[in-house]
Amino acid sequence: MTRSLLSLGMLALASMVFALALGSVTVSPADLWQVIQGDGSTLHRTLLLDLRLPRTLAAFGTGGLLAVAGALMQVLLRNPLADPYVLGLSGGAAVGALLAMLMGMGTLIISGSAFAGAMLATVLVFGLAHGTGSWTPSRLLLTGVVVAAGWGAMITLMLAITPSYKLPGMLYWLMGDVSYARSPWPAVVVLAVAVMLIMPLARNLNVLARGPMQAAALGVSVRPLEWTIYVLASLLTATAVTTAGSIGFVGLIVPHMLRLILGNDQRIILPASALAGGTLLVLADTLARTMIAPEQLPVGVITALLGVPTFLYLLHRSR
Repeated sequence: MTRSLLSLGMLALASMVFALALGSVTVSPADLWQVIQGDGSTLHRTLLLDLRLPRTLAAFGTGGLLAVAGALMQVLLRNPLADPYVLGLSGGAAVGALLAMLMGMGTLIISGSAFAGAMLATVLVFGLAHGTGSWTPSRLLLTGVVVAAGWGAMITLMLAITPSYKLPGMLYWLMGDVSYARSPWPAVVVLAVAVMLIMPLARNLNVLARGPMQAAALGVSVRPLEWTIYVLASLLTATAVTTAGSIGFVGLIVPHMLRLILGNDQRIILPASALAGGTLLVLADTLARTMIAPEQLPVGVITALLGVPTFLYLLHRSR
């Protein structure tokens, strides 16, 4: 366990150094080391500390949030193909953000509207799935799919009535773009706090993954644990979407691949998902910045290009 997490931690650190050094202006290892020591030229300090470092931290925090949320959703729904967006959270966040953009609001209002939209989607899905009785994973999943379709229709309507000069920003937000992150610290802090809070529950999550009846027989309070997972996964997803827009496949592919490599022990999978998800998105964002530099691609395009063939390979391998 320790060796695997240490390896992933080293890989995460290497990806951050890689992201800081590469870009439209390449920074040599010697110049990078000088900036770390507090020296270096003004250009390099501004480039690294004011531009690349916040973006790298935002990418790492967002990727880690999505991967941990995906791991939790897969346990909650007992479905290895579940991802953080399966319950329509990204759609609710997108409607909130696009509505703020359509009204000409500032960046802070857009972020707040996205978070409020994600929380509204959470309450709506849970309320509809619960109804007058209890909810089951299949009922929650179906409700999320239907609500997500409704959000998609609203997004299409808003794009159709939006003035043309506002469309590029909206489309970039919908495709996922770390460059729009206002500050990396909310994502990083929420990720760290969430991992610390969820680790004491890892043993119970291992039992819950085998089924609610087995978990109840072994003394696990199933319903409060499921509510905790659902609320925490929703908060993680809402924070990620608020930070960088809708970025797909990270929360689906990372936990699935880690289970194939490390097994299904949540005591390992949850912290490993935080490290591996952050590393993946940092590398994807670096590729988005450098592929056609000085032009930049939305990082959501890169994760989709990487995620689709990876998902098809895993699907074929599991068959």
